[in-house]
Amino acid sequence: MRHETKDVEGTMKFPFSLYIVYMQIENLQKIISKGIEAVGFPDMYLIEVKVKDTKIEIFLDSDEGITFLKCQKLSRWIEEILDNDGSFGPAYTLEVSSAGVGSPLKQKRQYVKNVGRFIEIRYLPQEKVKGTLAEVQNEIIVVTFEEKIKEGKKNKKVVRRIEIPFDQIIEAKIKLNL
Repeated sequence: MRHETKDVEGTMKFPFSLYIVYMQIENLQKIISKGIEAVGFPDMYLIEVKVKDTKIEIFLDSDEGITFLKCQKLSRWIEEILDNDGSFGPAYTLEVSSAGVGSPLKQKRQYVKNVGRFIEIRYLPQEKVKGTLAEVQNEIIVVTFEEKIKEGKKNKKVVRRIEIPFDQIIEAKIKLNL
């Protein structure tokens, strides 16, 4: 069975069906950006768009926090655009929500917003750290954590500080520190 392929930006060939999804996501990203501006939420930003068949999932974040009403207002604005242009047909599902606490951080802006919170990070080469996100600088984040060291017969807690370059982060998630 032969599948039709399409050259995307002159770099590689994708199966045509993936190319269609790629184009849908690209179009949705433009619509969402316009919608965020149109509904008046300048602190809101797009994290991710997922499209599978007729289901569209949009994940957002905000410097001031995402509320149900913000998601609802943007969802209705996007729905009107999609209904008018018909690109997903008459029967599609649209879900607009916050990325959520357990979702991976994908943008530097999210790190800045979460300074002071408990974070779990996997980074290169194959390291993992859990601690408090202490700082966000141009190219790095700073995480502090407690480490027990043996001092004589007693254990002593020492606060450690580690700097992790953004380009070495594989995955970072905010965790509830219970």
